[in-house]
Formats: sequence, C-alpha cells, structure tokens
Amino acid sequence: MRKRIFLFVLSCVCVSGLCQASAEERQPNIVLIMADDLGYECIGANGGTSYKTPVLDKLAAEGMRFEHGYSQPLCTPSRVQIMTGIYNVRNYVRFGVLDRKETTFANLLRDAGYATCIAGKWQLLGDFEGAGHFGFDEYCLWQLNRRPGRYPNPGLEINGKQVDYSSGEYGPGVVTDFICDFITRKQDQPFLVYYPMILTHCPFEPTPDSPDWDASSKGSPTYKGNAKYFGDMVAYMDKLVGRIVATLEAHGLRDNTLVLFTGDNGTDVPVVSMMGDRKVKAGKGNMSDNGTRVPLIANWPGTIPTGRVCQDLVDFSDFLPTMCQAAGVSVPEELKIDGRSFLPQLKGEKGNPRDWIYCWYSRGGQTEKAKTFTRNQRYKLFHDGKFLDMIDGYAPNTLDVTELDNDAAEAHRLLKGVLEQYKDARPKNLR
Repeated sequence: MRKRIFLFVLSCVCVSGLCQASAEERQPNIVLIMADDLGYECIGANGGTSYKTPVLDKLAAEGMRFEHGYSQPLCTPSRVQIMTGIYNVRNYVRFGVLDRKETTFANLLRDAGYATCIAGKWQLLGDFEGAGHFGFDEYCLWQLNRRPGRYPNPGLEINGKQVDYSSGEYGPGVVTDFICDFITRKQDQPFLVYYPMILTHCPFEPTPDSPDWDASSKGSPTYKGNAKYFGDMVAYMDKLVGRIVATLEAHGLRDNTLVLFTGDNGTDVPVVSMMGDRKVKAGKGNMSDNGTRVPLIANWPGTIPTGRVCQDLVDFSDFLPTMCQAAGVSVPEELKIDGRSFLPQLKGEKGNPRDWIYCWYSRGGQTEKAKTFTRNQRYKLFHDGKFLDMIDGYAPNTLDVTELDNDAAEAHRLLKGVLEQYKDARPKNLR
C-alpha cells in the first residue's frame, strides 16, 4: 500500500513539475505596435522635444531603442514588407494591396498555436475575410476603401461586420479597447497582437483630450485637417500604448511579452518637429531619412537589458524572423525572406548584424517608376549613382565618387554590389 501511495505521489509531483516547466517555457506573447506617419524625431527618447511621449520614453528606458530603424517611405509598402519579411522589389503589387499568395508572420504564428489579433488600419483592401486569410483570428479595422471617418464616430469592420459609431466614440480608442479585451480573453495562451495604429495619420484633428474635442463631429472636412493638432494626436497615441501596457501588467503578462514599437514611415507634411534647437521637416513619401527613419523600441522585462541603445541596422523585413525566433517558430525556407532576426541583439548578444539595408519603392508598383537605395549606418547609394555621407542623416552630404577616402570607397563598393544583387529581382509578372 505504501509503495502504491509513494508511486501516486511521485507521479503527481512529476506531473506538477511538468506543468510548472510548461508554464515557465510558454511561448512569449508578442505585441507589435506600428504608429501611422510617425518619424524618428517625434519620440522624446530619440531626442525629440516637440511632443510628450512618456509611455514610449519609459519603454525605451526600461528596454532598448534603435538608432537605425528604417521603414519604406509609405504605408502600404511598409505593411507588405513588415508582414512578409520580403523586400518590396520581390512581392509588392500596388498601393493598397497585399497579394493573397503571401505568407505573413500571423500565418506562421497562428499555425504554431498562437491566438492572433489585428486592430487599427488595414490599408490592404480585400473583403471582410482579408485579415483572416493572412492569419488573424480576430480583427477590428478601419478600411481604406470604406471611407467613413477614422477618428470621431468611425466606421469599422469588426470580425466580419460593418459597425458605424455615432455616440461620440473615437476610432483609435475603440480599436485599443478591442485589443485590451482580446488580451484579457486570451491571457492563458500565447498570443500575437498586431496594432497598425490609426494615429497619427491625417486628417490632423482634435482628440478626446483636446480642449475643442467635439463628440458629435463626423471628422475633418478636409483631407489634411489642421497640423496644429498633430501634437495632441502624438500624445494620445502614446496614451493608448500605455493602456495596452497596463492591460498586460494587470494580467501579469509583462515578463512574458515582447513589445515592439515602430512607425510605418516618416511624419506627414506640413509637420515640422524639433529636436532641441533643430527643426526636422516631415518627409513621408520620399527616400530621405525624413521619410524612412522611424522609431524602433523593444521592451521585454527580464529578457531585454534595460537602457540599451543599439546602433545596428534594422529594416522592416527583419520583424518577421525576429518574431518567429522569439516564438520558437521556424521560417520555411521556401518563403525566401530577406530579413534577419535581431532577437540576439534584443537579448544583449552580438547576433548577426546587417552590413546594409535595401529599399525599393514604387507607390503604384510600376518597375519603371521605382526608386531604390541601399545604405549602411554612414553611407547611402541611390540607383542613379548619387552617393551620400549620412553622418548627419537630416542634412546629408553628396560625395564625389572619384574623390573618396578609403572608408567611403569601401562602402561604395559594397553598396554598389547590393544594388547589382537586386537589379533583376523583380518577378516578371510584376514588371
């Protein structure tokens, strides 16, 4: 009898131990937040002085921020690249479209058992099932092609239904509530939240925290609105990030959640922001640092060392492999992604840092209209041969390629080889 009891107790202890080990080894939750039209210069942690971003500043101080995070110059190109891990030259179709043949990070993580959610701005057309096709179990999205307002009293698509609000709701608040509810419901299993934010895209208009907020408004009568409200929108964006972080904390999920924050492209004109005494003009849609240099902040308590600033190059093709590696999910070789994981750097390791990044940009997808560049931290080479010293990215210096010092000449040789590598990468069916 004693032997039987001992074996029973031993088996219970073993099962309990396995359960505890399983809980400790649970795949991390991943929250990817991508602000809309928000350049590097807008964040206090990056040296920006025009706007209040206390939540993001704290995430950076308690985690890691990157000096060299680069997007595409415009929203759809950035969305396609960040979701697929592939350079636009190889899979971008046209504005507002993600090819249904593509595989996204959500497809890969959902197949690995993650609960998946997207909320915010979709920007990729398609029917109600578009988000589901690309790997998301649940969604709450403002659609480019529906065109009710996105801010006061918005029109959204929520899990297969059109929902039009008329009682003073604020679009960014609605989608953030959706995310917080999703986290609460899925707290006992690994989850992915992808939040391509509605803020801070124009029209620039009051937020619920602005003195002249009008809950009965249908939104700005003009496309751009009034840029004087941009600061209010940045502050509210930061506040919404804080609500998500607070929800994670309330459920004891922070230590097992990787939070990534970035922007989809540079700030929109006519906004001018300050970095100390320096004015930084918005550059959305162009190939300069004003159009492609974006904030990148990573926070994962207990995993990412605090207060780190990483000088390594990161572009939007790198998010998919990073998120998959964090989740312990292999990226199928047949996807032939261009990105490389920066998870080792997040953990304080050397990793496999890039020597260059590459950008192919054509809003409408026409090959003949495409602009390209490749760069490292210091130098930047365009398809037309223009070669820039980027030691001051907001005031680059054009170099004469016949009069380069050794470092510049070596960089020029490397970058020229990258342009050659991708010269014929555009698939024939997309040319």
